[in-house]
Amino acid sequence: MKTPLIASALVLALCGTSFAQDWTEFSNFDDRFSISFPGKPQVTETTWVSQYQAILPARIYSGAQGSTRYRVTVVDYNPIERLLTERSRTLPALDLAVHEYGPGYWKTDVRGAVVFAASKYLERDGKVEHMLSNFADLVAGMQLQFVSNADQSRTFASIYMHAYRLVIAEAILPKGALAAGPMIFQQSLGWLDPEGKRIRYRIMNYNEPDVGPPPGH
Repeated sequence: MKTPLIASALVLALCGTSFAQDWTEFSNFDDRFSISFPGKPQVTETTWVSQYQAILPARIYSGAQGSTRYRVTVVDYNPIERLLTERSRTLPALDLAVHEYGPGYWKTDVRGAVVFAASKYLERDGKVEHMLSNFADLVAGMQLQFVSNADQSRTFASIYMHAYRLVIAEAILPKGALAAGPMIFQQSLGWLDPEGKRIRYRIMNYNEPDVGPPPGH
């Protein structure tokens, strides 16, 4: 796989100088990611309901270039242990609480977050044309391409879990549009440490709850 910088440079060269000037390197220290974005994105605060019904804080970074829309959704899974453990104490049947939401079960929610996010596309009115495992700077994740039945628009999505944050990078193209922008968008995604420095892992990072830092760190 090409490194993000090489791949992005290749696409920019093919697309011309005017196209390249529209893109900037956007970084967010709070959500610990960087990505090439068409201008400065608009930020919207929202929430995300996890597979096991935890309501988590999220942000959407959105923008557009022409008729192509770009969006990065970041869901903070750091509160997941506290939320599901607290819920387990309120359920009437102890055995049900332990089975569904008990201490330790939050780890299943974290491990399945990428697949759960990908399943949202299967619920839409359209067709998933491609779906495959992938990695960005050795952070494991998934890529897919979805075609809408309604307007034949195509969605290119990359989904990863890093530092207990679910990151979904989407580019939505109208029918017949070229895919150069989404290539830049997806291949430029990178990760930041707590000090805002770019991380380049040497081994595959799976954000495993048993081996990584505990939620909140």
